[in-house]
Amino acid sequence: MLIYLVDWLDEWIGLGSWTRLFQYISFRAGVAVILSLIISMVFGGKIIQFLRSMQVGEEIRDLGLAGQQTKSGTPTMGGIIIVMAILIPCWLMARLDNIYIVLMLVATSWMTVIGFIDDYIKVFQKNKEGLKGRFKILGQVGLGLFIAITMMNNEQIVVRMEIQEAKEIGLGEAEMVGDVIQIMDGDQLIAEKGDFMTNLTTVPFLKGNVLDYSTLLPLGRHLAWLVFVPLVILIVTAVSNAANLTDGLDGLATGVSGIIGITLAVFAYVSGNSIAANYLNILHLPGSGELVIYAACFLGASLGFLWYNSYPAQVFMGDTGSLMLGGAIAAMAILLRKELLIPIFCGVFVAENLSVVLQVSYFKYTKKRYGEGKRIFLMSPLHHHYQKQGMPETKIVTRFWIVGILLAVATILTLKLQ
Repeated sequence: MLIYLVDWLDEWIGLGSWTRLFQYISFRAGVAVILSLIISMVFGGKIIQFLRSMQVGEEIRDLGLAGQQTKSGTPTMGGIIIVMAILIPCWLMARLDNIYIVLMLVATSWMTVIGFIDDYIKVFQKNKEGLKGRFKILGQVGLGLFIAITMMNNEQIVVRMEIQEAKEIGLGEAEMVGDVIQIMDGDQLIAEKGDFMTNLTTVPFLKGNVLDYSTLLPLGRHLAWLVFVPLVILIVTAVSNAANLTDGLDGLATGVSGIIGITLAVFAYVSGNSIAANYLNILHLPGSGELVIYAACFLGASLGFLWYNSYPAQVFMGDTGSLMLGGAIAAMAILLRKELLIPIFCGVFVAENLSVVLQVSYFKYTKKRYGEGKRIFLMSPLHHHYQKQGMPETKIVTRFWIVGILLAVATILTLKLQ
C-alpha cells in the first residue's frame, strides 16, 4: 500500500530520488521485518494481558510429562499476534495487485479463521475436541482447491522461458500469454522468451531441474489437473496438520517456521529475479519476487512471537497460529513451485507427522494381530518421545532448530544440483 502512496506523492509534489527505495524488494523486505518485529513485540504483550483478562487459558491433559502441569492456564490463541504481524506489514509494504501476494493473504486469513473457530470451541465452549475433524479437513481442502484452480487459470501466474525450450517440452502458443519478449544486446537478438501457463515444477537431480505433471499421465496435457489439484490439496492439508502437531513445546513450531520462512524467502528472490533464475537454471516466475515481502513478514512475526513463546512460554499460539503457519508455508512452497522439496525443508514437520502415523498404525496392527497394541515410540509426536526419555524441553527445542537449519541449508543447496 505504501508503495502506491509514495508513487502518487512523487508524481504530485516530487519527493525526490529517495522514493526509488520503495522499488527495491530488498528495502521493502527489510522494513517489513522490522515492522513485523515491532508489532509482535509491542502489541504482543498487550494481547497476552487481554487474553489473561478473558481467562483464555490452555487446559493441559496429564500425559505424565515433566513440567507439564506448570503450563496449565497459560494464555492460548496467541496466534492472533502472528497473524497481525504478518498481515499489517504485508498490506503496507507489498504490491497488493500482485496475484502471489493476494493468494498468500487469502491463505493466511483462511487458515486463521479455521484455527480461530477451533480454539474458540475449545476455550469458550469448553469442548476439548474443538472443531470437528471433517470441518477442519473441509476447510483445508477448500484452500488447496482455491490455490490450485487459481494457479491453473490466472494469467499472472506464469513461467518465463525461451520459446525454443518451451517447444522442446511440448508447450506451444495455447499455453503462452502476452507477446513474445525479445532479449537484445544492442542490435543483436540474443533470445526470444514467452510467458507460459503451465504446471511445471522444480525437482532437483532431474535433467533441466523441472518436472511437467502432464508427463505423469498418458492421456494428455489437458488432464494434468488430475494430478496437480489433488497434490496441492494433499500438501496444504498435510503441512498445516504437521505444523499443528509440532506445536507441543515452547518455541518449537515458532522457531522451525521462522527457519522455513528464511528458506522460502531465498527461493522467492531467486525465482522472481531473471538474472538469478537464469544463472541457477531454475524456473523464472515473474512477479513471485513480491513473496520475499511476505516471507519477511512471516519471519519477523515468528521471531517476535518467539519473544513471548520461548521457554517458559507466556503464551501459546493455539490452532489459530499453528494451522495458519502450516497453511502459509504450504501455499508459498506451491506458488514458488518448490512443493516437491517440502519433505526436505519441512523435515521437522514431516518427522513429527510421520511419528504419529507410524505410532498409530503399528499400535493398531499389533493389537489386531497379537491382541495387544505395541508402540514404536515412548510417545508421539516425536518431541514427546524425547521428553519421556528425560531430555529437557529446551534441549529438545534447540536440537530441532539445529536440524531445521541443516535441512534449510540442504534445500538451498539443491539450487545447484542438476
